[in-house]
Amino acid sequence: MTFDEAVYEFVKRVPRGKVVTYGMIARAIGHPRASRQVGRALHRNPTPVVIPCHRVVNREGRLAPAFAFGGMDVQARLLREEGVEVVCGHVDLKSTLWEGN
Repeated sequence: MTFDEAVYEFVKRVPRGKVVTYGMIARAIGHPRASRQVGRALHRNPTPVVIPCHRVVNREGRLAPAFAFGGMDVQARLLREEGVEVVCGHVDLKSTLWEGN
């Protein structure tokens, strides 16, 4: 399995209404220092409907300023549709972070 495929498989498991961070994904797939590479893989997401990359935020809960599929406003809308509160481009990690792996 390629790095990108491992990222996509992990992100597919994130449930509706939850988020994960780039770093969490990197650690979970065995590349703990590859957070930026995770972001690049998600930017190339071949099937955004199947691979819910809108559920990935940075370590502070901030949305992606250059969300690949429509910008930060689209990412915020998609998260809100799942019940995630987004305030000023941030989500509350205490209430929305998915701890699964």
